[in-house]
Amino acid sequence: MSRPRIVIVGAGFAGYRTARTLSRLTRHQADITVLNPTDYFLYLPLLPQVAAGILEPRRVSVSLSGTLPHVRLVLGEADGIDLDGRTVHYTGPEGEEGTLPYDRLVLAAGSVNKLLPVPGVAEHAHGFRGLPEALYLRDHVTRQVELAAATDDRAECAARCTFVVVGAGYTGTEVAAHGAMYTDAQVRRHPMRTGMRPRWMLLDVAPRVMPEMDERLSRTAERVLRQRGVDVRMGTSVKEATHDGVVLTDGTTVGTRTLVWCVGVRPDPLVESLGLPMERGRLLVDPHLQVPGRPELFACGDVAAVPDLDRPGQYTPMTAQHAWRHGKVCAHNVVASLGRGKRRAYRHRDLGFVVDLGGAKAAADPLGLPMSGVAAGAVTRGYHLAAMPGNRVRVAADWLLDAVLPRQAVQLGLVRSWSVPLESSSPEVARVPGRPGRPGTDAGRAGEPAKAPPGGEAAEKRPGGEPAEGQQAGESAKNQSAGEPAKNQPAGEPAKNQPGGESAKNQPGGESAKNQPGGEPAKNQPRGGDAKKGPSGSPRASGRPRRAVEAAGPRPARGGSAKPGKASRGTGAGAAGKRPTASPGPSRSAGPPTEPGPEPPAHQPPPGPDIAPGPVRRTDGRAEEGDS
Repeated sequence: MSRPRIVIVGAGFAGYRTARTLSRLTRHQADITVLNPTDYFLYLPLLPQVAAGILEPRRVSVSLSGTLPHVRLVLGEADGIDLDGRTVHYTGPEGEEGTLPYDRLVLAAGSVNKLLPVPGVAEHAHGFRGLPEALYLRDHVTRQVELAAATDDRAECAARCTFVVVGAGYTGTEVAAHGAMYTDAQVRRHPMRTGMRPRWMLLDVAPRVMPEMDERLSRTAERVLRQRGVDVRMGTSVKEATHDGVVLTDGTTVGTRTLVWCVGVRPDPLVESLGLPMERGRLLVDPHLQVPGRPELFACGDVAAVPDLDRPGQYTPMTAQHAWRHGKVCAHNVVASLGRGKRRAYRHRDLGFVVDLGGAKAAADPLGLPMSGVAAGAVTRGYHLAAMPGNRVRVAADWLLDAVLPRQAVQLGLVRSWSVPLESSSPEVARVPGRPGRPGTDAGRAGEPAKAPPGGEAAEKRPGGEPAEGQQAGESAKNQSAGEPAKNQPAGEPAKNQPGGESAKNQPGGESAKNQPGGEPAKNQPRGGDAKKGPSGSPRASGRPRRAVEAAGPRPARGGSAKPGKASRGTGAGAAGKRPTASPGPSRSAGPPTEPGPEPPAHQPPPGPDIAPGPVRRTDGRAEEGDS
């Protein structure tokens, strides 16, 4: 008898706990595979401390291969599930594709940033769901304070040292609390010439801070924030976001270069493609975390609507505490479906919540007992150390060093603003030039042009994530790699005088230009254009879904023609055979193309796929700041 094959999609709180428990329960009698974009489990509650410089990034990332014995790790993102064929289709980090057959499938893909239809937010705001976003925020805040300290212009100084956080839940409150301490420490060492101080704003439409918690704890958190100078505005949110600031719903205009979006999360869009019953974007399951009518399919964590047996008619909320306990129950029920043990229904006893406010301050209610001050801080840190599946000694050591040594406020320059767009369906993975967009994003949807890069930079100076003219890694359009937009063209914008989605001028049938390396697009060829087969006969980048490209011909060799466009997660088993049509128009947020400036030196080498572009040279009269 063959060994049962168990595939777990996602390694967040639910997926990681499921894999770890299954490894123990199956006793090496099953093949367990975890499909995840990264090789680590991220302990999200401590992410604000990474952005504030208290913890190093590796402290909150626990190695999957090092802590999950007898579990196979496959790096990649699931972009299609064939429920009838019992296979999961995925794309790896370098564009390679594969399928994983299964006898039992556990969906624990987690959640992504929740977007609201607010003008300018997708272009100028950044979320806080993964390590790349935390590292970007740390660099960005550090840079803004340094630039504000160097200027004599009071208006510019005020805008650069104003930081707006939208969403007063657990994440937003902790980001504002830790951020205020971080910037105050910077200003103490390097006072600003204008005599101003950093200003943090916390906005939310809710009537109070952290409405999920007890009202006494909400008052405690708000009191600590106000003592640190945080401008807490309840019943207020952002009406419009621009490069220079935000317009609030009360009509106030606030000049800022920093907008942190912490309004909440939504389930990973992968589950929407299954065509199964849903509840507000989450997959409906029974109390045993099993999908009705699909005995081989389980779901847990943020993608699952799990009935709350203690509150009939309601579902468990999307919190890390529930996801962690989902994983344990799910593992027991998967093993029971294979003939070992009995099934368990999910019941949860609330152990309380903890909110770290930085320093010795916190708000906590362990076992329903409200606490604040130093005692709450000790309970909060003790809870995190007990809940982490690894790195406890390293985390405790970083806390000790932070208590006795000043923080290191330096820019690492590892993550740029265009690498962490707010609309990304994979916030745990930073975008890299020359690689396909992640599924579920505008840049990754089949046939759709990419949106203008977020972060406030002019789109025409940052085409498709490539450095602007004159940068160290810049290059002319004729030397661009396959599938990248022409020089000075906004992401997803067609080249000048070229109709959207058509091949470059005078290029027959989308073939590569003269003297172009095999399969590279012609000069001024737009990203995602309707390029057809090159001289070598291999398919070029197109708006068709991946499986349609594979049916048209073999995959191109790496380094030759562009990789086939990555299919959206929406094209799952329920949408097989449908080909989305390419959108011929320009990007929704990009403006008209500008006249190209002088070309960089011809001998300059093209950037590699993992090289981050240098600072952007501004031409609009504002100070040069990298990528705000």
